[in-house]
Amino acid sequence: MVLVAEAGPVMNIGLAIAAVLAFPLIVYLPTVAAAEWTALNLKNALIINVILAVFNLFPLPPLDGGRIVVGLLPNVLAKKFALVEPYGLMILIGLLIILPLLGAQLGINLNFVSHLISVSANAVIQTILWLTGNI
Repeated sequence: MVLVAEAGPVMNIGLAIAAVLAFPLIVYLPTVAAAEWTALNLKNALIINVILAVFNLFPLPPLDGGRIVVGLLPNVLAKKFALVEPYGLMILIGLLIILPLLGAQLGINLNFVSHLISVSANAVIQTILWLTGNI
């Protein structure tokens, strides 16, 4: 079960790495416009795939991260944690939409989940760029 849950984020990271590895090939494109268009799309592919991987690893049962947590926990704890699954989407909407809106009304920054995803995604992007020699 854990291996199946890991497949999505691993594939997203693999696609991000493929996009980065394709950057050096841009110089072989025939026109500047084609090179700019391709570079922009490769950059977007990198960013989108990393954000999807990081978001999907969020430890909430309907997401792959939650399924990984359930697979790694001892059975007694895994069964209790899995009971959250029917409410996972509502929790996610609350954390990503309702809590930041409430914080904006109160004048407090309650957008910590988006910030956590952003910081994590930037760290993964920097690591991919470093590992592929693009920094």
